[in-house]
Amino acid sequence: MQRDQTTHEEHTHHEHADHEAHAGHAGHAADQDHSAHAGHSEHSEHSGHDGHSDHSAHGPASWRMAAMATIHCLTGCAIGEVLGMLIGTALGWNNAQTMILAIVLAFVFGYSLTMRGVLRAGLDLRAAFRVALAADTVSIILMELADNGTILVFPGAMDATLSDALFWVSLALSFVVAFVVTTPVNKWLIGRGKGHAVVHAFH
Repeated sequence: MQRDQTTHEEHTHHEHADHEAHAGHAGHAADQDHSAHAGHSEHSEHSGHDGHSDHSAHGPASWRMAAMATIHCLTGCAIGEVLGMLIGTALGWNNAQTMILAIVLAFVFGYSLTMRGVLRAGLDLRAAFRVALAADTVSIILMELADNGTILVFPGAMDATLSDALFWVSLALSFVVAFVVTTPVNKWLIGRGKGHAVVHAFH
């Protein structure tokens, strides 16, 4: 009788120990699951936040922003082209020489306007030039192709002199064409953090 009671107590104690071990294991597993879930949630929230930040940083550019960037670039190009034509005419150069000079000066003045702004922001000359190259090169190339192409196909424009109304009319029309062609491209570039968007960080 006493042996049966002892056996019963040992069996009860063993079951109690097994129950505690099982409970501890279940609690540990629950803690691990909770920690893993929390970590996963934090990771998901962090990833979502990063994705949101990237999206906002390179969101679609407005047409107004693209137009302002184009006008900024077109101003430098216009100054360079008109100055090149004045110099070429004064030196008696032919149309090809004058056009080449005008294009070179368009790049010079286009880059110079951008560099002036970023130099004020504290960049050195080399860094400012790199920013201008990244910001304006595509835009200036498109403008020069558009406005010089317009002048080439405009009847009589290549033979007009600075004193002829035809010269100024064709030049004004070429700038309008350059603006219309370049603005959508600038909008696309700015929306992807390229082109004139690189200058915005220094404003």
